[in-house]
Amino acid sequence: MPASAADPLPVILLPGLNCSARLYGEQIPALWRFGSVIVADHRRDDSMAAIARRVLAAAPPRFALAGLSMGGYIAFEILRQAPDRVAKLALLDTGAGAEVPERTAQRKPLIALAQQGRFAEITDNQFPLLVYRQRQGDATLKAIVRAMNEETGPEAYCRQQQAIIGRPDSHPGLAAIACPTLVLVGDDDQLTPPALAREMAAAIRGARLVVVPECGHLSTLERPQAVNDALVEWMRW
Repeated sequence: MPASAADPLPVILLPGLNCSARLYGEQIPALWRFGSVIVADHRRDDSMAAIARRVLAAAPPRFALAGLSMGGYIAFEILRQAPDRVAKLALLDTGAGAEVPERTAQRKPLIALAQQGRFAEITDNQFPLLVYRQRQGDATLKAIVRAMNEETGPEAYCRQQQAIIGRPDSHPGLAAIACPTLVLVGDDDQLTPPALAREMAAAIRGARLVVVPECGHLSTLERPQAVNDALVEWMRW
């Protein structure tokens, strides 16, 4: 049965690396009509298993679950720990694979910046990879990213990076996902490109794929209306 005001389904939103509730600022009002909306706290633990346990301990008995980037990795771990509690799944700009050595090598200098008291430099370093190529000079978007980074802080950022580095491969569990699943990606996502989204959508039974045009990795901020439309439709399945 689709969720409605008479039959509410809580929604848990999982932010990405170095992101806060601002990541979903435009989505919360759109999803509120279906039930309570919770933005999970993923700042306090340094493993996917521990983050998922903390989210589940505070979660309603059954919920819709949406995660962007690192949030998708957490979502996969929640599915491993409590698959029956997840009524719907939305995977936004993420992938199912484990960490590869090349990505760990890219993360280590960023972790070092945070540990050296140079955390503010991470935004300037990473912003071009996070957004659509033609929005790399978007001062408003960059200010939101900087604010999320400040709300996360260097200690939590390092814990999150460690959790990402240690994440398991989620490919083996994709075929077992039985709930209605949305897979969404920006067409210019440089960090988790559309090929990864297509791979997940093909492996998850009944999954629907949405590719958002002129959009990078931070789809909820870059193209909020397109993401809202997809999430509202997903909640009505």
